[in-house]
Amino acid sequence: MLDAKVTPFIKPLLKPLIKALNSKGVTPNQVTLAGFVIGVLALPFIILNWWNMALVCIILNRVFDGIDGELARYQQSSSSAGGFLDICLDFLFYASIPVSYTHLT
Repeated sequence: MLDAKVTPFIKPLLKPLIKALNSKGVTPNQVTLAGFVIGVLALPFIILNWWNMALVCIILNRVFDGIDGELARYQQSSSSAGGFLDICLDFLFYASIPVSYTHLT
């Protein structure tokens, strides 16, 4: 996927953000949930044909998805439960975007 090609360029840029989130006591699961909520906000924007806002939400969702894993590794708090939460919410997000386009028919 595109993530694999972009990640090496983004990782160094995320380091200060990861350190700041860690110093504030933010957990990777909180980042996962926030990213999911932001991603789901794309749905009404798609339905309203507000394409730019939908794209911003989708991009932010993907950024948050990268941050949660990096934060977990930085905090040495990676867990099966956190990984399961992450992948489940990713799949829900991935499935919801095409469904939101059904209003266009």
